[in-house]
Amino acid sequence: MAEAGTPSGPAPGAAVRAAEPATPDRPSYDVKLRADADGSHWAGRQTVSFRNASSRPLREVYIRLWGNGEDGCGTSGRPSPVRVSHVRGGTPGRPGVKCTALRIALPRPLARGERTAVSFDVALTVPARNNRFGREGAFRFLGNALPVLAVHDARGWHLDPYVSYGESFYTLASDFRVRLDHPSALKVPATGSTWTRPGGTGRTVTHSVAKRVRDFAWAAGPFRTATQTSPDGVRVKSYWSPNTPAAGVRLNRKDGVAAIDRFGREFGRYPYGEIDLVMTPGFAGGMEYPGLVILGTEEEGGATVHEIAHQWWYGVVGNDEYNSPWLDESFAQYANARYYRWDGFECSPDDSWPSATAALTNSMAYWSTHRGEYFQVVYGIGPCVLADLEHVLGAGTMARLIKKYAHDHWYGVSTTAGFKKAAQSMTHRDLGPFWRKHRIR
Repeated sequence: MAEAGTPSGPAPGAAVRAAEPATPDRPSYDVKLRADADGSHWAGRQTVSFRNASSRPLREVYIRLWGNGEDGCGTSGRPSPVRVSHVRGGTPGRPGVKCTALRIALPRPLARGERTAVSFDVALTVPARNNRFGREGAFRFLGNALPVLAVHDARGWHLDPYVSYGESFYTLASDFRVRLDHPSALKVPATGSTWTRPGGTGRTVTHSVAKRVRDFAWAAGPFRTATQTSPDGVRVKSYWSPNTPAAGVRLNRKDGVAAIDRFGREFGRYPYGEIDLVMTPGFAGGMEYPGLVILGTEEEGGATVHEIAHQWWYGVVGNDEYNSPWLDESFAQYANARYYRWDGFECSPDDSWPSATAALTNSMAYWSTHRGEYFQVVYGIGPCVLADLEHVLGAGTMARLIKKYAHDHWYGVSTTAGFKKAAQSMTHRDLGPFWRKHRIR
């Protein structure tokens, strides 16, 4: 009998058809949640419909409860931050992978091309830590809080463990329609195009519609706000806590407007219409979500440009962030370095590998046991490798490669093999030695 949460599909590396498409695809989420007085607790109902894209019948789905990543299954006195109950449309098992994965057996096998839905009650308690799913003073961050479908592809079900210092996430482009009922004193930035309507006494309902995004995130608190429109027509909405340094807010807003247009020209026009910048002084670094980024902001600003670049590299062009973190982090950092014309960013001629086992294409399973190497390799060596590829191909060819690759994988999934193939197609020079030198395997 399989352990609770163990995938029933083929294990990674099993002999399966490489062309097996990722499924369940074309997910559509409908969510209605109500907040308590300060946005620490949210409860309501969530429905997700989906299609089976696989040639084989789909007998189950897995829901990822990423918000439980830090706390696991909790205790009797302190339950998990994300709780699912009253499931309809399938039979739930016991949560597995430290309560970050819930198997739901479907009532009958779903044939290829068929569509069905499951629904469930969801209760969220924002943890008392400053984190992507956490809080800072009166401000609440709900990143990776909403349950989302796991992906099944040629490697089987992706039920990777949560990592706190990187990302484990792998999702397909989805549609979200979300209704957030909250006290009117709270401003609620969220993924997607948002608008508000009056709710009950002293309450407001924030509505959001997001098309072809990989996740849905929001924040809540007594934010100060400002909105401006970039020259290319993207609405940039800024939210910041009153104690955020004013100079940093101004700089982040300026960089946000400039970066969203510049990357739109380099990679393809930003497709979502608006983006929210959420700023506080104590958040560590930055965190990206479709249409929303959270930024720790000092007088010198924050990681705005890097997080904006993630709107393409992870957002529009998806990837398996647990198994191939370089495909979003190194690409976003390469874009960031180019934006600043490599000011303050140095590349070593020999890449300065920290160990014999370090490789740019290592997974988070490796980095979990080599944490000291992670940022040096993925954020440091990675963009330098892409800069070296630019030198090999020529600046113009590299620019065409990146834009074409984004176009060809728009709302799709990037892989290391796919990028290597795309790069090779741009030159008659054999790039095999280049990949080996830079440990791209």
